[in-house]
Amino acid sequence: MMQFCYVYVLQSEKDHQLYTGLTIDLKTRLEEHNNGEVSQTQNRRPMKLIYYEACLSQNDAVKREKYLKTTWGKRYVNNRLESYFKRQI
Repeated sequence: MMQFCYVYVLQSEKDHQLYTGLTIDLKTRLEEHNNGEVSQTQNRRPMKLIYYEACLSQNDAVKREKYLKTTWGKRYVNNRLESYFKRQI
């Protein structure tokens, strides 16, 4: 059975900043973020899942995560979620 690897974007409900990560178990990883088990987001909880992509290969997911962390990737996410971000203003 094929296992997906997920690239995800979370938004802090505290400071509204975004966090991009990679996992094979999206639900568990979100719980880890919100339980304070991830040092990068520990002080920014609660975190909300706002976007994810599923990849068939971990190598492809790693490349996608690296892209989404670049300036161009951040622009992609902002454009992709344009209506979501407009509702928050």
